[in-house]
Amino acid sequence: MAQRDYYDVLGVERSAGEAEIKKAYRKLAMQYHPDRNKGDADAEARFKEVGEAYSILSDADKRARYDRFGHAGLGGAAGGGGFGGGVDIDPFEIFSSIFGGMGFGDIFGGAGGGGQRGRRTMKGRDLRVDLAVTLEEVSEGVTKKIKVNRYERCVECGGSGARDRTATETCPTCRGAGEVRQVTRSLLGQMVNVSTCPTCNGRGEVVKDPCQVCHGEGRNKNSSTIEINVPAGVEKGNYMTMRGEGHAGPHGGPSGDLIIVFDIKKHEQFERHGDDLLYGLHISIPQAVLGGEVEVPTLNGSVEVDIPSGTQGGKILRLRGKGLRHLNSSGKGDLLVQVNVYIPTKLSSEERDVFESLREMDGVQPPEDGDHSFFQKVKNAFFK
Repeated sequence: MAQRDYYDVLGVERSAGEAEIKKAYRKLAMQYHPDRNKGDADAEARFKEVGEAYSILSDADKRARYDRFGHAGLGGAAGGGGFGGGVDIDPFEIFSSIFGGMGFGDIFGGAGGGGQRGRRTMKGRDLRVDLAVTLEEVSEGVTKKIKVNRYERCVECGGSGARDRTATETCPTCRGAGEVRQVTRSLLGQMVNVSTCPTCNGRGEVVKDPCQVCHGEGRNKNSSTIEINVPAGVEKGNYMTMRGEGHAGPHGGPSGDLIIVFDIKKHEQFERHGDDLLYGLHISIPQAVLGGEVEVPTLNGSVEVDIPSGTQGGKILRLRGKGLRHLNSSGKGDLLVQVNVYIPTKLSSEERDVFESLREMDGVQPPEDGDHSFFQKVKNAFFK
């Protein structure tokens, strides 16, 4: 099923500002919240949809990519390891951040929104890796394997940090909610302050007998090999987010993300300009004057290029489609061949005689009236 346009989901124009987008989200999130629509699967789906739309349009970087490339610019479906980031959100976490950490029942003074949903686990830290790739790899994309050192969930205890399930008990402070609430009254009415339980750090339970392998942490340091699909067309500074491939969170908390930041290795022959490549071609004076075919390298082998007669030094010849593949597109840039005319610094006596004879000719100096008879005289000097 195709994804809906995020602006349509929130019912705002594409020019909408931050305040308007937030206002639209608040209205729709309140309307479709599952606590208000018990058992309504459609309402729950809409609640998740508006949360996803808000998470993208409220982030300047993600919104810019979405405006330019649509859903493809966000790196694929939820939970994926998309280029430049993906859509991977918790709609309840977004709702909580907008409404100050209160459950739906808190907003309306009811008893809902507590219990298990209040439990919190600490997410693991994100992990950054700089990955250098060659222009050849950028040209078509490549799969690379890297080794990362990170915290991973303890196999022995499954991340709980306890020796076994009998080694834990419900937190006596928050009674399993993972949070404590303080209700105060003022002239403005009842205020509810929600904070993480200081005893269990939001887990809702405490460990009596810790795991002997991870010593109650729920995770261990490990070295793992990860496969990365480098997309064609990446540039220096582009990044890829692999969800859940960062450090595991303590005590069974979710893993952070692995952020791959790309660097491009310097090439011996080509200079990159966006998706175009620049190559410096050196030809001799006779080749510049008479023209002819020369062999030019590309990232995928060599091609024959026709040098027009009378080619001037610095002229750019454009080879269409011989550059780098566009990011998230099937098109390609061009190969720009800059012609440089080689001027010899050492001449044999015979070569010097040829150039001396040319210097004596009337048409050697650059013509001011567009007369190109000079080239014919050069031909005569070399081929008489």
